[in-house]
Amino acid sequence: MNVIDRLPAKVVAVHYDSKAILAALFFGQALRREEDVPGEHLVVLLAQIMQRGNVLFRNDQKVDGSLSANVVEGNDLIVLIKLARRDFPGHDLAKQAIHDGSPIASPYSVSGRSSQGEPAQGGEVKNDIHDLGLVLESRVKLVLVESWDERRVLETLTGLAVRQGLGFYVWSATEGLRHLGFGGELQGGEESCSPEVALKVVKQDVRANLYVFCDLHPYLDEPKLVRLLKDIALSEAPMAPTVVLVSHALKLPPEVQRLAARFSLSLPAEEELLAIVREEATRWSERNRGARVRTDNRTLQQVVKNLRGLSHAEARALARNVICDDGAITQDDLPELNRAKFRLLDLDGVLGFEYETARFAEVGGLANFKSWLAERQGAFLGGQGGDLPRGVMLVGVQGGGKSLAAKAVAGLWGLPLLRLDFACLYNKYFGETERNLREALALAEQMAPCVLWMDEIEKGLATGDMDGGVSQRVLGTLLTWMAERTAPVFMVATANAIDRLPPELLRKGRFDELFFVDLPDLATRAEIFRIHLARREMEPDGLGLMALAEASEGFSGAEIEQVVVSAVYAAQAQQRPVDQAMLLESLRATAPLSVVMSEHLSALRAWAQGRTVRAD
Repeated sequence: MNVIDRLPAKVVAVHYDSKAILAALFFGQALRREEDVPGEHLVVLLAQIMQRGNVLFRNDQKVDGSLSANVVEGNDLIVLIKLARRDFPGHDLAKQAIHDGSPIASPYSVSGRSSQGEPAQGGEVKNDIHDLGLVLESRVKLVLVESWDERRVLETLTGLAVRQGLGFYVWSATEGLRHLGFGGELQGGEESCSPEVALKVVKQDVRANLYVFCDLHPYLDEPKLVRLLKDIALSEAPMAPTVVLVSHALKLPPEVQRLAARFSLSLPAEEELLAIVREEATRWSERNRGARVRTDNRTLQQVVKNLRGLSHAEARALARNVICDDGAITQDDLPELNRAKFRLLDLDGVLGFEYETARFAEVGGLANFKSWLAERQGAFLGGQGGDLPRGVMLVGVQGGGKSLAAKAVAGLWGLPLLRLDFACLYNKYFGETERNLREALALAEQMAPCVLWMDEIEKGLATGDMDGGVSQRVLGTLLTWMAERTAPVFMVATANAIDRLPPELLRKGRFDELFFVDLPDLATRAEIFRIHLARREMEPDGLGLMALAEASEGFSGAEIEQVVVSAVYAAQAQQRPVDQAMLLESLRATAPLSVVMSEHLSALRAWAQGRTVRAD
């Protein structure tokens, strides 16, 4: 007798194509048609189908009687396939499966192997179902999962329940306690919307079932609920149930905090993100009569890297937005992609996102710095681990172009630019400032690859005895992160008053290089004039650039820009175009900082001699 002959009477065939998953009646209950089901949701739908009855998965043509079968005791499920690929639009389910008798696994749940069965790039991909199963096997009865992606948490827990043959129940304040199996029966009646009633149902259960409570955190200050959770966590019954609390933020009372285990879902690796982008491209193509999404390999890789740090659902939503706009993935999409990513991640406003980055064509001078960055661009964007370029410090006169250069790094490398504002970082409550910094640095790592800009860093880290040691603790937190970080975060720090910086920050190895930005020379001043005049739609060559450059000796780049702005205002008042005489008059009316603060500039140049590399 072959495997087909041994099947129970109630067996339903299921097939998959790129447009829909169809399921027939299971024990008199129909599944609604699921249109356009993405690949990573397929396993969850299949798990829900399996929980409703005995299921045989096959293709439309025939089932080979020699196929092996795997009977999962308790659910009486016959599983003939194992989902092995994620990028499978346009093919039926059978062609994307391995008939090896294994239980269906989540497409996320791969261990160090790519979706095609080859070794995964970038190291082992975390197997959430396997790791969470190990937590449950350790007999911990209370598990905390903090995540904004509740849907994927439930998908992972569904896969775990199917794999281990557990009864699976989900509670929410709106739906009560429901069994995610045949019929979705309400447990404990309508009263189970009360968390106290639902937890009492769990406490009375004598089976090793899995109970998931979504958003229980608002109720965790109620003494009865805390005691019920503690009773469940302390249970030593061999078949006691397990409670999983799922929320975006969970802080348990001290009574139960040490009785619980915390678990974090893994974020998608780059190969998974690439598969997500390709799936969205295929779906767009199907909706647009087979038109192909336009892109190039370099841009595609940048998009994938910039999606790092997001959940599967978030990455899919952003990829869909990029593609659906015009059916193309181009360099012009990167800034908006980075802005959308930052809006998803920056929930507390700890960091600022710089919407306008610069190009080095807009930065006059700094030839050595530009050359240094060009040499390291490939290493940073394509490198791995500890050999990545880590960052630079730009020291120099005010208005010399340090901030513009920091923006230009992000523009040159096509990366998001984050700005750490020390004014927002400091808090009057003890320990809050250090926590704010840790959150900011963690967010920068989530946004990686990115450029982290710390403008006028001396104002945030200046040493002193009047702040109760806050600046010292902030400095220690920052130095530890700088030494231990592995995420591709390129740090650009700018400073004007070098004497106010702690010496620990300037030690060799903290930054890859310290650059000194001096006042621009003659050729650089002419270039700066050209940039600002052209930006205001004037013809630079007709205004005598060299004469302007000679007359502006001792001026910084910012001061030259203000000279041009003043001349524009004068021309508007006189209702005639800007000419050289107006620019020269504006120069004569301006006292540059090199004159006003000549002693400070001399001391700064003396300090930089032998300690830094000239940026120009």
